[in-house]
Amino acid sequence: MLVLDAAATASALDYPALIAGLREMFAAGVTAPLRHAHGLSRTGEPDATLLMMPAWMGDGSHGGVKIVNVVPGNAARGLAAVTASYLLFDETTGAHVALFDGAALTGRRTAAASALAASYLARADARTLLVVGAGHIGSEMPDAYRAVLPIDRVLVWNPTPTRAGRLVDDLRGRGIDAEARSDLEAAVGEADVISCATLSTAPLVRGDWLKPGQHLDLVGSFTPEMREADDRAVTRSRVFIDGPAAAIESGDIKGPMASGALKEIAGTLYDLCGGRVEGRRSAADVTMFKSVGLAVEDLAAARVALAARRQD
Repeated sequence: MLVLDAAATASALDYPALIAGLREMFAAGVTAPLRHAHGLSRTGEPDATLLMMPAWMGDGSHGGVKIVNVVPGNAARGLAAVTASYLLFDETTGAHVALFDGAALTGRRTAAASALAASYLARADARTLLVVGAGHIGSEMPDAYRAVLPIDRVLVWNPTPTRAGRLVDDLRGRGIDAEARSDLEAAVGEADVISCATLSTAPLVRGDWLKPGQHLDLVGSFTPEMREADDRAVTRSRVFIDGPAAAIESGDIKGPMASGALKEIAGTLYDLCGGRVEGRRSAADVTMFKSVGLAVEDLAAARVALAARRQD
């Protein structure tokens, strides 16, 4: 069985190939069961979450399952909030084919899904990206977006400024024009695309800050108690989601649906990739994409990584 650590998993997931693999998977309409989520109670820190995400192709080729532990309290320990592994298996025989580092796979497929959505929803001339949240997922966003849009400037905001500074230093070291921002409202005003990847339980981006033509990408809210944008942001936007699970699991969708702020979801990644709905309709549109992460994305990423290693 092939076993790839974090570095090897990431290197096997080139963004152009990964985004193409996701597009193909969503266009084909492959679906998966809703994730299994279990709360793990903690004392003296936020509760943790155990997630299990299975998917299979249905054609006898591949299936897989990801096991994820989300531990917000790890921030205080200087550790990553997400720990995960992904097991790819032969769908016909059940034989285990490969084991990938789940955090590396999740980070790259999450950023790739956001970039894939932006290829339909952001303005084609979008050049300034604001990353809200300088953790592992946020750090992946610039490279993913630069694979589909002419992004040449990256702004970074994080609740802890030193962490934003570290990401900016890393981006500059790779030749990317990057700046840290301490004023989130002002940073939103400068951006063409705003990508939020946090564990916030209260809205960070306000709808009154948004301007015509912007695209807002919300990644972090994966429970009903979590929010990254307020109801006003929803009412100002055409809202798209990665799949039906977002309407069940995310506070950024459930909250506005309950309040009446969100009356219609314009479509999913399945719809966009399958050509069933129109993405951006004009330069003045404000668009929003909310993802919670889907098992089909993990399976697509694992298959792309396996194919890359077989070509080596």
